[in-house]
Amino acid sequence: MARQTILIDADDTLWENNIFFEQTINRFLSCLIHLGYTAEYSRHILNETERRNVLQHGYGVRCFRRSLEDTYLKLAGGMARKEVVQQIEKMATELESTPPQILEGVPETLAYLSGRHRLILLTKGEPAEQAAKVERSGLARYFESVEIVTEKDHSTYERVIHQFKIVKSHGWMVGNSPRSDINPALRAGLNAVFIPHHGTWILEHSELESGTGKLILVTSFRDLRGHF
Repeated sequence: MARQTILIDADDTLWENNIFFEQTINRFLSCLIHLGYTAEYSRHILNETERRNVLQHGYGVRCFRRSLEDTYLKLAGGMARKEVVQQIEKMATELESTPPQILEGVPETLAYLSGRHRLILLTKGEPAEQAAKVERSGLARYFESVEIVTEKDHSTYERVIHQFKIVKSHGWMVGNSPRSDINPALRAGLNAVFIPHHGTWILEHSELESGTGKLILVTSFRDLRGHF
């Protein structure tokens, strides 16, 4: 195979991410039981709050904490308690300090791929937070560049294609999110590899679309060795 340029997502592609957010959400919902709402309703309010907040404040733990606080204050109203807000702050701090849990097969597969192709890490989020994750993961050495962006949409992929002079027919995006990894990359003319993750954030769910490039579905990161 000719040398390819492979853009690779980070959260829930290289390491576990959203499962820790979900664990925090479960703890958060348990703090709301006394308010009398069902967990389903409280989660619905949280999801809608996150949809609004990410548009204004971006991604990452700090925005997540804001969404938890906004949700609590909305649901609690006049019954809001300072100690619950402090508990939310503590949960967010613990979440941010959680070390990356590398997914099975990732280091050896990156070592294999980096010897044959150009690898670029493309992740979205709060820059300092994501950079810290990359550093703690120990995986940066496999990548020619680490790109941290505020959003992964069509314009982002077009910019990255131009910046790195990627030949689209030899360019790939690898990730777990249809919304941010697969669909916009295909729309930009790249090929894509979709690796579903059972814990993908609900706001990243979307139907897979088609584009001019190829779309490959695999079940694990290790499976990339069979295609590249």
